[in-house]
Amino acid sequence: MSKTISLRLASSLRNRMILIFFMIIVVPFLWFAYYAHVKSIEGISNANLSMTNNYLLQVRKNFQNYLGALNEQVNDLIGDKRLQDLLEPASGGAASEESFTVDLLTWLYQRTSSVDAFRVSVYPIDLGRHADYLSTIGEPNVGAQAWFRQSAAQVSPSWYLKLPEKGRLERPLLSYVKRFSGLYDQTPRGIVATDVSEDQFKRFFSPSGQMIEQRLLLLRNDDGVVLYDSFENGWTGTPFPSSGFVEQFRAGSEGEKTIALGGSKYLASFVRMDNEPWAIVSLTPLKDLTGTIDEINRATVYFLIGYLLCCVGVVLYITASFTQPIVRLVRYMRKLESGDYQQQIPPSRRQDEVGWLYRGFGSLIRKIEGLIVEASRAERDKKELEFQVLSHQINPHFLYNTLESIRWKAEKHGAGEVAQMVASLGNLLRLSLNQGKEITTLGRELEQVKAYVQIEQARMGRPIRILYGVDDELKELPFLRLLLQPLVENAIQHSIRNDFESGKILISARREGGDIEIDIIDNGGGIPPEALAKLDMEEPPGSRSSESAKGVGLRNVNNRLKLYFGEGYRLHIETGPEFGTKIALRHPILDKEEKSRPE
Repeated sequence: MSKTISLRLASSLRNRMILIFFMIIVVPFLWFAYYAHVKSIEGISNANLSMTNNYLLQVRKNFQNYLGALNEQVNDLIGDKRLQDLLEPASGGAASEESFTVDLLTWLYQRTSSVDAFRVSVYPIDLGRHADYLSTIGEPNVGAQAWFRQSAAQVSPSWYLKLPEKGRLERPLLSYVKRFSGLYDQTPRGIVATDVSEDQFKRFFSPSGQMIEQRLLLLRNDDGVVLYDSFENGWTGTPFPSSGFVEQFRAGSEGEKTIALGGSKYLASFVRMDNEPWAIVSLTPLKDLTGTIDEINRATVYFLIGYLLCCVGVVLYITASFTQPIVRLVRYMRKLESGDYQQQIPPSRRQDEVGWLYRGFGSLIRKIEGLIVEASRAERDKKELEFQVLSHQINPHFLYNTLESIRWKAEKHGAGEVAQMVASLGNLLRLSLNQGKEITTLGRELEQVKAYVQIEQARMGRPIRILYGVDDELKELPFLRLLLQPLVENAIQHSIRNDFESGKILISARREGGDIEIDIIDNGGGIPPEALAKLDMEEPPGSRSSESAKGVGLRNVNNRLKLYFGEGYRLHIETGPEFGTKIALRHPILDKEEKSRPE
């Protein structure tokens, strides 16, 4: 019993639609929501990591360029001859010490403006001889400071972090200290201390702006002490709070790690500098990266609940509004398959697709009934037309026989010209009709031209000189009827009629690949430009102007060629009063079966 019920439920279109909704919409949506959540966090982290690494590499490049430029600027100061002369060891009294102080301070004021730093200080190696100078610059006890003693004892330059002191410094400074000697001897003469403040650091260590709480740090490799902190120098002068991360950037040139600081998780990235024992570190709170994901998850849950409710409502609506009417329509269609064309389809006032189906099905039944009636009537009409066609075939034979009788009587009474003219007319009529077929042969088409020329010669009483240059093998090829005669007629009527003595017409044919090329050439006065311009124009019904009459034959042939074989087979005309007219006609070589194809 349960198996029967389950099969019945599975056969219901409504139940199947519900199952389909769950299988192809709801289930994939749940899976996609979970997958999107995981991949969103991963993608955002990777994207931020990639962006941060690129940013750190650019910061390192710019900062190293700055340090290189700063070193060059300091070297320029050291190499200045005026500074070398001022610090050259020499004896002197109080007057010379006062002059030394004024001269050195003046030189510093003039030259240090070119150094891109917060402050530049110059200290003589022999501090005892320049006590007044040290007092003037506010550092009388500079010789007791560790950084000065260490710099005075070594040749290589060093960096020292100067932290704020009461009454002395208000903010941290990173000082580049370099001892220098004479230009032409190795005697130490002084020390240049170049202080870099946070104003210079901010030009290179400002957060990218895409993360609100991103933090950029400059750390010393050996002990992990923070030399600069972009967040108001909060950690400057203190060790970095994650020793594990310090060990990591000591071991590699660049990398990243998720670390916990102060109860919050951060995505930490670093790159080590090439020329200095420092590392540039970026800290990005993970909550800035994944905070919006949590909001999206909550919105997804609410959306899914509403989505399920809407799906159930949609299924019920579709079942009541579409499934049941379609089931009824299927019943009507099955009756129609059994041959019941008299069934009545209830009218539907619905304006949607179901209503159109009902009205269209009813209209289809009525049309089928009408088609059955029309098919019977068409069968009867077909038989009547066949009888009429057989009857009308008698008329051309009667016309041929009548023309033959006229020719015979004309010959009997000695009217040979009339007999010849009637015979040519009968031959022309026979060739033109071509037994109702549209395709004839090139030979029969030439015979039709010759019959027409004979009629024209008899009618005008003047000989028409026309030459034919056509090989016998081409005469058997299939050819569209009534193409050459209109063109020859046009040449006679409009080109050589006024000068039969010297007027000539040449018809030549040759094979060109898969086509027959036919040239009709005359030496008359050419085709008027206005008639030639109307070759592709359709004349209005009833038009009988002289210019229209001159181009009707050409236009007829040209249009028939295009309609039957395409645009590539139109007439090509060269005409002019000085050389006459040349009409080039191109006709495809058809299969032999085309010759017998009816019109």
